[in-house]
Amino acid sequence: MELKANCKINIGLDILRKRCDGYHELATVLYPVYGLHDTVHAEKTGRTGLDFTSEGIVIDCPAEKNICIKAFELMRVRYGVDGLRLHLVKRVPFGAGLGGGSSDGTAVIMAINALFDLGLTESELTGIAAELGSDTAFFVRNTPQLCTGRGEIMSPVNIDIHGMTLVIAKPAEGVSTREAYAGVVPHIPSEPIERRISRPVSSWKGSVVNDFEGHIFRAHPQIAALKDAFYKQGAVYASMSGSGSAVYGLFDGDVPFIPPFSGLFLHKETIL
Repeated sequence: MELKANCKINIGLDILRKRCDGYHELATVLYPVYGLHDTVHAEKTGRTGLDFTSEGIVIDCPAEKNICIKAFELMRVRYGVDGLRLHLVKRVPFGAGLGGGSSDGTAVIMAINALFDLGLTESELTGIAAELGSDTAFFVRNTPQLCTGRGEIMSPVNIDIHGMTLVIAKPAEGVSTREAYAGVVPHIPSEPIERRISRPVSSWKGSVVNDFEGHIFRAHPQIAALKDAFYKQGAVYASMSGSGSAVYGLFDGDVPFIPPFSGLFLHKETIL
């Protein structure tokens, strides 16, 4: 079985308050980027345990923290499944705010559900995926969603960016989730994000904001320079995605993006 584990972008990200459980209450719109994806190959082996291999971008973490392995262990404990071979082809950069790891973990859960005929409902799948992280549940639905709570409470949202060109750029440097949250100052905006994103894309600049940008841009000027470059080259809207370091721009039509410096990861696609 082969599954495409696509990434996402955040359209706006409000950090509302610190919760008593240590997480932050947030509101954001997650939008799937189907053209930029990892690939998860999965098959039953008839043996015990997990055989995991990967290629492409090197996953720089110990095995016990690899989300694909954690997803398998979660499903083994929960449903008694065993004997699986996983091969991950990694293309989505990490430390980017694109949710590539979360998507991989969810793809493993979806693959196990299908291969072992578990028959889990969408509600059950999102509940399991949410145990792995804040963005993982989104990839079960994999359609535009308003996400609240710590990101696991979802409701469908209608955003009209079809036909626009999306360009994603990521510098070599990454931003850890710990760094991103360490500098954030929670606040309640005057208007909820669902009202702001309901307006035309041309009105989003300065209104639909990512609350991580302020302190991350100060600490990482190269990331701030990317956002400026998008607007200088005609983007209708530009933003950092999630906790960074990837920045994206939305353009009317196929406008080429000329990077302001070398060494960038770049991806471009038309929103269908």
